[in-house]
Amino acid sequence: MPSLSSPDHAGGVPRPATGTGATHSQATDDEHRLRELGYAQELARSMSGFSNFAVSFSIVSILSGCLTLYGTGMNTGGPALITWGWPLVGLFTLCVGLAMAEICSAFPTAGGLYYWAARLAPRNAAAWSWFTGWCNFMGQVAVTAGIDYGAAFFTNALLDLQFGFSTTPAHTVEIFAVILVLHGLLNTFGVRLVALLNNVSVWWHLLGVLIIVGALAIVPSKHASASFVFTHYVNNTGFGSSFYVAMLGLLLAQYTLTGYDASAHMTEETKGAAMSGPRGIVNAIVVSLVAGWVLLIGLTFAIQDYRGELASATGVPPAQIFIDAIGTTGAKFLLLIVIGAQFFCGMASVTANSRMIYAFSRDGALPWSRLWHRINPRTQTPTSAVWLAAGGALVLGLPALWNTTAYTAVTSISVIGLYLSYVIPVFLRLRHGDGFERGPWQLGRWSGTIGTVAVVWTVFISVLFMLPTASPVTARSFNYTPVAVAVVLGFSALWWALSARRWFTGPRMPEAAADRADDGSSPPHDALEKR
Repeated sequence: MPSLSSPDHAGGVPRPATGTGATHSQATDDEHRLRELGYAQELARSMSGFSNFAVSFSIVSILSGCLTLYGTGMNTGGPALITWGWPLVGLFTLCVGLAMAEICSAFPTAGGLYYWAARLAPRNAAAWSWFTGWCNFMGQVAVTAGIDYGAAFFTNALLDLQFGFSTTPAHTVEIFAVILVLHGLLNTFGVRLVALLNNVSVWWHLLGVLIIVGALAIVPSKHASASFVFTHYVNNTGFGSSFYVAMLGLLLAQYTLTGYDASAHMTEETKGAAMSGPRGIVNAIVVSLVAGWVLLIGLTFAIQDYRGELASATGVPPAQIFIDAIGTTGAKFLLLIVIGAQFFCGMASVTANSRMIYAFSRDGALPWSRLWHRINPRTQTPTSAVWLAAGGALVLGLPALWNTTAYTAVTSISVIGLYLSYVIPVFLRLRHGDGFERGPWQLGRWSGTIGTVAVVWTVFISVLFMLPTASPVTARSFNYTPVAVAVVLGFSALWWALSARRWFTGPRMPEAAADRADDGSSPPHDALEKR
């Protein structure tokens, strides 16, 4: 295949494709497909398929989601829901992931979901794209906040055990801010360093689960019974309905199994993107399902004193389970493993979030878009978008200073925002039926069934996780998820109605790309700055 070059976004200067042999051919195929989809190759395409999977797997992070919400699970359904809620939610999540993967193969761009919505909408493509993008933006910021705040919980617990740094909301927020700054700095240095650390993260998570489960299986002198682990039900919410409480208990699994859209957002930096992106999505879910279930069952068997561990002075029930099961020294070592995994997870989340912000602002859909899609010429990464991702997460986590259920609300916001953005393109793809032009990775005759299950499940959890999580509902226990969702979607709806509908045309389409390839120019897409 002859060598192709792509126009540089900033000045229309041709940049020849690099590499030789098979790598050269793959790179030019990826860049050619990207140009067909409406964009020039700006980001460094240096990630392997494994690295693409590693980003999503790191964001799913079973050592982050499973453990940070384990205390919530202990209150909402207890061991029975912790154990059986995981495979139940995992099955439905896999349906969502499979449906997304098929679309990702057809449209491998950093914009991901909001680009897919625009391409699949039968009419009003710009509006579908706009609201999908804003849902994804909300979910991405919230999941970054949830991951790093969870890391702050566990870090504070370790500092309390080692140095007496008490676990207060103020201390946790301070640690949260430090972690976000570190993740911003790491992502500022470039995609190669982050890709390397994401690869390390995969093995850290898998070996970490083996070490934690092995220690909890071998060291304790006694374990909980199988009946306790698989059937014991607990309701500490104040609600009388066992079914309602059990449904609330699904949040532990559903929050953990989010963020795998990162593989789609990283496709412009991945080689063989039309296959590597979909595989990254699906493999991240499948590997997380297996390893996560092993972790949850192992941790639940190690429970020694349910009430005492739930009311632990560390503020982190899994930390107390570690202490009671294997002693303080061993618990500190296991906490280091968990904190390391959570740190990798937050780093990958900031990476994926910044790529979504870069792509969305590249099409003029965020305030001050020109700033957010600016590429650092040295690292070929969107540095400004990185700091918007970190700053937005910090703002979303601040209510934890005065709201005892704030962390649960942040996790709910991430689930709702992300899954709404996941399922809108799936819904639009279903309307195409057999008319959908598939990529090389596809579901065949199962597309319709899997896509329908994904849509129904997403509607269900979106309603469920807006409901109260504790009774009675007070100012301190109020689930502010509906408020946050309403503010973000209300702002985007108002902006659309008053202004954006007159200038936002959605992602760049192939026709525009062909025009730019002919004249070497780039259209004035920063509509906000031109108003």
